[in-house]
Amino acid sequence: MRELLEFLQLVIKSRLDHDMGKTKTLLKPQMELSFDPNQFLGKTIKELGIKDQDLLLLALALAPYLDPGFLSRTIHSYFPEGADFPEFGGYKSKHHRGIIPTGETLLYLLAGKDPLTRKKYLSIFQESPLFIHHHVSLGNTAAEEPFYAGPLMLEGEFADQLLLEKVRDPKPSTGFPAERIQTDLDWEDLVLSEKTLIQIKGLEDWLSYNEQLMESWSLKKRVKPGYRVMFFGPPGTGKTLTAGLLGKFTGKEVYRIDLSLMVSKYIGETEKNLSRLFEKASGKNWILFFDEADALFGKRTNVRDAHDKYANQEVAYLLQRIEQHAGMVILASNFKSNLDTAFTRRFQSIIDFEAPGARERATLWKKNLPSSIALEKSLQIEDLAKKYPLTGANIVNIVQQVGLKTLAAGNPYIKEDILMQCIRNEIQKEGKIH
Repeated sequence: MRELLEFLQLVIKSRLDHDMGKTKTLLKPQMELSFDPNQFLGKTIKELGIKDQDLLLLALALAPYLDPGFLSRTIHSYFPEGADFPEFGGYKSKHHRGIIPTGETLLYLLAGKDPLTRKKYLSIFQESPLFIHHHVSLGNTAAEEPFYAGPLMLEGEFADQLLLEKVRDPKPSTGFPAERIQTDLDWEDLVLSEKTLIQIKGLEDWLSYNEQLMESWSLKKRVKPGYRVMFFGPPGTGKTLTAGLLGKFTGKEVYRIDLSLMVSKYIGETEKNLSRLFEKASGKNWILFFDEADALFGKRTNVRDAHDKYANQEVAYLLQRIEQHAGMVILASNFKSNLDTAFTRRFQSIIDFEAPGARERATLWKKNLPSSIALEKSLQIEDLAKKYPLTGANIVNIVQQVGLKTLAAGNPYIKEDILMQCIRNEIQKEGKIH
């Protein structure tokens, strides 16, 4: 990285010395650049075939990150009293105190003030591999301004790789309406029917072996990319936990899509949000988990007005993007009847997360009640499991409330009346009567 700044400094000095009359000819910087081919920067330079002018572009885009005052100090050394120097470009932003380089800055260093030479170098904005691969881009300008007056911007993940040697987790926003799912639990903590567990094992197999299968069995031309899954089941039956565990044990990142951030009341905006989402996820090998999917992807409406028409277009667009996505996409819904059959035939796997039966509920009680504290003798786990049709999430909530009340009362064991009150509270909370 230091070499890039040294190279940039030599280029700027050569250009300014010539334009200020200190040298009669433009001197080519005498510097031999070498980069470690095992590091991200060196690999990128080799893979893209980056030349000197592309290195200059990269050095300019990196300068504000590596040395915020670099360009300001350099210009000040030539113009200590200050001067209007429009050819150099650059601007100061709201938060960054130094000069942010623009396309004009790059053109000046390459071509100086000569209009014809500058015109010749305009092709760099289309032909540089850094622009072609979207590692660097030009920011937007006002309609009346030259397009190359926009700032030189490093793509976020490319900047992370260069500076941090890893990519930061994206923050939820309208551009990426998702949050990462992580869990400290294991497969043993997931209590489901044997049938459902067997189907989930099939998903784990795809995540672990699909790439090997495509190569060794030569199936790339015959099989569509990606894997599309439907999870059906009431809340609290383990759909989100399953997605988290699939990611945890196959080394994949899992992102839960926030539909409230994605769906827009404005015609066409939902499609733009979906497009940004899938572009962000492209090539990342992420698992995308659309929770409560029926809120957006429910039965398509009859076309009564323009909004119905565009709602159906959004559905069609979503199906198209899901089928193009090379990773795993999971759509989760509480009610199977809410989803159009046009969706279900597009998916390789449909998994029902049924409400736990008495045997599963007994297992959930045993897993969540602490072994370090006893139950009152009148309490029997099997009786609780048979009597109360609770989900895993319900049981976790009840145990948490029982724990708080038991500690607050200073009881040495879990009392029946406290546990029963917490069960009643949980049932009433969901509008059920028992």
